[in-house]
Amino acid sequence: MTKQQAEQDSLFMARALYLARKGRYTTKPNPRVGCVIVKNNEMIAEGWHVRAGQGHAEVEALKNTQDAQGATAYVTLEPCSHYGRTPPCAEALIKAGVVRVVIAMQDPNPLVAGKGVALLEQAGIDVVCGVLESEAQALNRGFITRMTTAKPYVISKMAMSLDGRTAMASGESKWITAPQARHDVQKLRAASCCVLTGVDTVLADDPSMNVRLEGVQVEQPLRVILDSQLRTPTSAKLLTLAGRTLILTCSNEQNKIAALTQAGAEVYAINADTQGRLDLNAVLLFLAQQQMNQVLVEAGSVLNGALMEQNLIDECIVYMAPCMLGSSGRGLCDMPHVTRMAEKKNLVLSEVRKVGVDLRLQYKVQK
Repeated sequence: MTKQQAEQDSLFMARALYLARKGRYTTKPNPRVGCVIVKNNEMIAEGWHVRAGQGHAEVEALKNTQDAQGATAYVTLEPCSHYGRTPPCAEALIKAGVVRVVIAMQDPNPLVAGKGVALLEQAGIDVVCGVLESEAQALNRGFITRMTTAKPYVISKMAMSLDGRTAMASGESKWITAPQARHDVQKLRAASCCVLTGVDTVLADDPSMNVRLEGVQVEQPLRVILDSQLRTPTSAKLLTLAGRTLILTCSNEQNKIAALTQAGAEVYAINADTQGRLDLNAVLLFLAQQQMNQVLVEAGSVLNGALMEQNLIDECIVYMAPCMLGSSGRGLCDMPHVTRMAEKKNLVLSEVRKVGVDLRLQYKVQK
């Protein structure tokens, strides 16, 4: 491949990735995918996957041209080769007469992985893989994680003062951060399949845990409460809102289950750990089975600490406010079993940016 061809491939793939990002709030549980069709070095059509059950990016792009014969298709994810809710995209490209397909990354879904490429090559189509691969992987890290580990990608969202406190000793926490940071959190929720919290947060704050973004098309994330003893009140605000609320428990108290179900919750039993609390590993396996790609944890120090201790958090996004709450304030993570420096949890800073007056710190958790 010539340098000019490689540059052209990167240019058109960048456009396909831009299109894929348009579905970041709506495609769940499917991956975000974009497609550009090029003929004679000019884009003749483009499309992206909008939501599950609707056309995949390749099909949407092909709808926008009547003549893809001899064209090149740029796709951010390997075209599917199996029949799901929609027919195989690899077959659609073959029938359209495309002669070259450039793919950013292989599909991690075992139903597809490598099979879409094989189908295209068997039809005599020239296939190139790995163009802007890292960018494509970053766009669908949740989908990739679920497909390769049978668990969702877990992000913990935390807000703290400059001295690492999340609330006053009394529990008062509204508001540490400014409105701009809280608006940014709405985008995080919108991009997640599920927002996860503990029952203590529900009791203390009565949160909504929904997305409130005006003028933006959003699929509301699933709301999940970890509540081992079913202490969630039937009057909880999140039970009255549109969308699904799941309560995961290891209690078998049928009267409480019936009352919460009547109030609008879906109650599921999860195995307990040795201390009688929910087995957090089992929780994540369950959420992956519910097709949750990315889970956003919005919880207190106990649940965050337990997840961190068990190496179940993939990434932390910390909003740091320019204030101090003092030594009596509540800490970020309660990790009672971390008692030596050798046991500390190490994080790698991946991004820093200012959001209003606050700092947004993004960390990958080393495991």
